[in-house]
Amino acid sequence: MLGENMVMAFHAIMANKMRSFLTMLGIIIGIGSVISIVSIGDTMRGLFADLYKDAGTTQAVVSIGYWVEDVRDSDYFTLDDLEKIREVFADEIAYIDSYASVSPDVRVGRTSMKFDLQGVDRDYQEVQPVTMVAGRYLNESDILGRKKNVVMEAESAGKLFGTEDAVGKTFRTTLYGDTDLYTVVGVYKKEMSAFQKLLMGGSSDTGSAYIPYTLLTWPNDTFYYCRLYAKEGTDMADLMSHLTAYLGKLKGRNAGDFYTNTVADEMGSIDSMMGGLSMAVGGIAAISLIVGGIGIMNIMLVSVTERTREIGIRKALGARTRDVLIQFLTESAILSALGGIIGVVLAVTVVTAGGAAFGLPVVIRPGIIILAVSFSAVVGIFFGIYPASKAAKADPIDALRYE
Repeated sequence: MLGENMVMAFHAIMANKMRSFLTMLGIIIGIGSVISIVSIGDTMRGLFADLYKDAGTTQAVVSIGYWVEDVRDSDYFTLDDLEKIREVFADEIAYIDSYASVSPDVRVGRTSMKFDLQGVDRDYQEVQPVTMVAGRYLNESDILGRKKNVVMEAESAGKLFGTEDAVGKTFRTTLYGDTDLYTVVGVYKKEMSAFQKLLMGGSSDTGSAYIPYTLLTWPNDTFYYCRLYAKEGTDMADLMSHLTAYLGKLKGRNAGDFYTNTVADEMGSIDSMMGGLSMAVGGIAAISLIVGGIGIMNIMLVSVTERTREIGIRKALGARTRDVLIQFLTESAILSALGGIIGVVLAVTVVTAGGAAFGLPVVIRPGIIILAVSFSAVVGIFFGIYPASKAAKADPIDALRYE
């Protein structure tokens, strides 16, 4: 019976191709918009997750709170403080430094360009691994001796020196009023997508390099921030609670006087914001599904009027009220589901093409596609109930008299 109703529904739809397509257009636009928006939102969430993963999901920053008014010199961190923290939290913390960086101009002959010089410790490679293509990484001697040695990013070396093989080459720059020569001891590469580079805020004209963090704490060896990477599996909230309590005792402060910010917290906030925004915009786009449903109801009412004699003949030949009801509901559901399928194909094609054009990995959840097509069919059934009910309740004698 269902198969027969589906065949009859397809015949009725194909008998008025243009009208059927225009009726489906609202569903096509609605489903296409919802899937596109949700897919774009999921793609962006995935890209942000990759970005934070690249930065280190166990990374955290600690400092004296910006709300503290009576900031004292003793509130700042020292190298000794870092050593104490490293010892006390040896089971939880994998890496710690002063989170220091500068962006001076560096010069080689007549060539000058801006560089982001990030101060790191010798074991930074363990929490933020890079691929060394020449030379070596910073070692303990560089850190303790405050040597003016640099590990430079390969592309930056190419722009500054005209070659990526820059080991042994020197450049001149000024840090904290002191101008001196710095020697490249290593060259590294770190793969990042164009999207990641954009979000990291780096300019293509700005170079990147690592230098001993002890160079950026000179001359008084005090600094405002403390950056750390926790070991995998560490409860970040628990670690931050114990760390601020320890710093309170170390600095003669309350634990609440210290500001903490973790990558995990930022990831949660961004993911929540992107998910909420995606749902909100998707909900607005879903309004067009209601418009499409109204269009289906309208066209089904027209169809019932046009096929009044057909209904009368079927009922006169023994068709039950339920049979007529199911026939028109089937036609309404198929009309809506076809619109949903076309909308899905259109959305997937557009989103995939857009991702390919920008070189982004597109996230399209199969569950969303199944839900969208099912929902479109439900919309068709819901808005087809009244026209189908009207057709089913038609009096066969009156229907046969209808001209």
